Amino acid sequence: MKMILETDNPTILESIKNLFVKQPDSDFWTTLPENEKEDILKGIEELEKGEVVNYDDFIARHR
Repeated sequence: MKMILETDNPTILESIKNLFVKQPDSDFWTTLPENEKEDILKGIEELEKGEVVNYDDFIARHR
């Protein structure tokens, strides 16, 4: 706090101000590439169909 109060560097002050300005909420989904979206949707579909593999079994097979 002391360093902030003692600085008059506009770049530093602007950076600090930006930390406190509310940024619009953005949905991470809109930032994903299409191939990643497709992989996620495919995974969700497999889960809904019950096509799952137990983690421990998966790891045991790949050791």
